[in-house]
Amino acid sequence: MIKPYYKSHDRAFTLLHGDTFELLPQFDFLFYMIFADPPYFLSNDGISVQAGKIVSVNKGEWDRGGTPEEINEFNKRCIGLCRDKFKEDGTIWISGTYHNIFSVANSLTELGFKILNVVTWAKTNPPPNISCRYFTYSTEFIIWARKSAKRPHHFNYELMKHLNDDKQMTDVWRLPAIAPWEKSCGKHPTQKPLALLTRIILASTDKNGWILDPFAGSSTTGIAANLIGRRYLGIEREQEFADISRNRRIEIDNFKVYGDYRSKIKDIAKAEVLEPSCLVCEDNIIDDLPF
Repeated sequence: MIKPYYKSHDRAFTLLHGDTFELLPQFDFLFYMIFADPPYFLSNDGISVQAGKIVSVNKGEWDRGGTPEEINEFNKRCIGLCRDKFKEDGTIWISGTYHNIFSVANSLTELGFKILNVVTWAKTNPPPNISCRYFTYSTEFIIWARKSAKRPHHFNYELMKHLNDDKQMTDVWRLPAIAPWEKSCGKHPTQKPLALLTRIILASTDKNGWILDPFAGSSTTGIAANLIGRRYLGIEREQEFADISRNRRIEIDNFKVYGDYRSKIKDIAKAEVLEPSCLVCEDNIIDDLPF
């Protein structure tokens, strides 16, 4: 029997501590959406710039790259496990850079998925390229896919259009990297901004929908989900990051912090017009996790 590492009092945020490859096969539950931020395999002893300081690019042993064949096998295995974990009209989003995103796309295609979009996240505040021998790296990519070409998928088109001043939203999103207030409980080395995950979740789920993140990190997916009335299961292998995840969720139990965070994310204020009252409604929880 799986025992959650942490579960919020409203049952809207559940965190498992362990290896996603071991835990995912142990339960049957279908999610409305999956967001996966797998290792990019960039820890190669290089250097970068962060907050004006030269830092190592090494994230941890979990991010050390193997051979191209090993990386392809990792991505295909992960995507294969995720395929059976979301609903027929659900979708999966997988983030990456040029280092791993082509492998991810090939794995999705080989496993029969239909790629819907490749969203380009254009960072408005990227770190400089200190070698001065390349263009500054300022983008990451998020592949959006559904299970097959023949299965229709859920997409909140009108809401996305509304967020984009009543014009069709394109697949290039200009959003900043994480802000200092997003690191109040500690920082994950590949942490995504809440603004990015909020938009992804608003695009492809409805209120109270369940979202899975098999590589939870500091659970930005879960915090974004709970800020806009969705429910979340995250799986994280590293103890340090599981603790940060738990503390971040406890932090937004403070209604002032919850309100402050929501006010800092522009899409939430705009979404309120079409999707009011973002709090999770416990009385409306029909399906629940089996643990």
